[in-house]
Amino acid sequence: MRFSASAGFVAALGLAALCGIAHAAEQDLSVNARLLLAARNGDAAALDRALAAGAAVNARNRLGETVLIIALKKNDLATATKMLDLGADVNQPAVNGVTPLMAASFGGHTAIAATLLAKGAAVAPLDRLNKNAMIYAAGAGSTEIVGMLLAKGVDPNAVYANDLTALMWAAGFGKTATVKALLDAGAQPSLRDNRGKTALDMAREGKFDDTAKVLEAAPLRSPG
Repeated sequence: MRFSASAGFVAALGLAALCGIAHAAEQDLSVNARLLLAARNGDAAALDRALAAGAAVNARNRLGETVLIIALKKNDLATATKMLDLGADVNQPAVNGVTPLMAASFGGHTAIAATLLAKGAAVAPLDRLNKNAMIYAAGAGSTEIVGMLLAKGVDPNAVYANDLTALMWAAGFGKTATVKALLDAGAQPSLRDNRGKTALDMAREGKFDDTAKVLEAAPLRSPG
């Protein structure tokens, strides 16, 4: 089949029309909605256009998520860094209570977490699941972030919902390096949750043999 010059011209016109429609649709949205849509779609160019048009850095979607949180959830570190550079609120939670620091901790975004903490991100807030940044970091095996949180004064033996500790969260997911870091910081392997289980019990239940070996070798110190 031959493709004539006129047919190519018509196709080009059609493509241009589609692009024009898409651009018009973007313009029909409020500037903040355009910003949030761009973040959701990972569209850096559209995000820059919305910002240039005056979109609010801390605009929130219907879930209460800012672009900073959206970007962190999508592992879009370039956008997250951009929003931090523009002064995004490091403590603005989504409706479910998730903060930027929690999102960074769960994702293991070490550099972003360091920036958040340097800009005053709070380490204590809990989300609707009664989890905080330390729980997310420990459970995800984000060992460096766990270390940062400990350096900010988080108690390695703090007891959270269901009497769980950060050590238990790390052990229950087989995060051996994180378990070692918490033990080195003074985490007590003898503590038990509301079912009477220790971190070692959780590692064994999950069949995380390497993690269990580390905990078996840890001295059973009494709390306090």
